[in-house]
Amino acid sequence: QVQLVESGGGLVQAGGSLRLSCAASGRILSNYAMGWFRQAPGTEREFVAGISRPGNTRYADSLKGRFTISRDNAKNMVYLQMNSLKPEDTAVYYCAGRLGYSSAEAEKDYDYWGQGTQVTVSS
Repeated sequence: QVQLVESGGGLVQAGGSLRLSCAASGRILSNYAMGWFRQAPGTEREFVAGISRPGNTRYADSLKGRFTISRDNAKNMVYLQMNSLKPEDTAVYYCAGRLGYSSAEAEKDYDYWGQGTQVTVSS
């Protein structure tokens, strides 16, 4: 079993940037494909970005060009760099892991979840 802990959330003005981190423990991160999801108040959790075991990435269409997912297996870390942030990016952001080669866009395909970190973008 792997434990995931997110950090790096906070309050930022529109147009600003944040980098979220996800620390994995309990298992070797390189065995997992990883993803980031987010959930805004009153909405369902949605896919943000995913990264496969060798580092292939995928993004929600609406976020391409602004968000970048990366991983550092040596440090057991996954990151989400968020640029040009908008008020509609305000949400709780979750890190997720799945035993598999490729990332996925559906929640049900992930086995492990962090507790989430709040991102608030002010206008």
